[in-house]
Amino acid sequence: MTAIPRSALWLGLAGVIPFVWGALTVMSPALSDITMRSIGPRFIGPYVMLFYGTIILSFMSGVLWGFATKMDGAQAGMGYALSVIPALWAFFTSGAGVQSTGISLMVGFVGLLALDWLFWRHGVAPPWWMHLRVLLTGLVLICLAVGVFL
Repeated sequence: MTAIPRSALWLGLAGVIPFVWGALTVMSPALSDITMRSIGPRFIGPYVMLFYGTIILSFMSGVLWGFATKMDGAQAGMGYALSVIPALWAFFTSGAGVQSTGISLMVGFVGLLALDWLFWRHGVAPPWWMHLRVLLTGLVLICLAVGVFL
């Protein structure tokens, strides 16, 4: 087993900050009010998580596309086709309200984890990839659940 490179771990965790911030502002009305007054409503509660989650699913499509470049022939074609699914999912399922979009994003992140595993299983993702992705996906799902269900 290969350890997650420190820079990948720290940057991955930093990428979870908007999700954590959104969950914190859902749980703390005082923090939500301060944020609303200082930087606006887009950066509180589920709104920051939904907007950012849509961006991250699209970003991860690009990561998967990069993995597909390491494949050949029909396998590469399938890799490219699969790599666009998270971005398309985010595009077609967002904007239908907080709960619906939040649940769709949660499903999207679970699906993304399955795609991560597939690319990792085919040997085109780094050996440590799934350790990082399971950690980050778990954190994102917890935060989205706070935004959707609280």
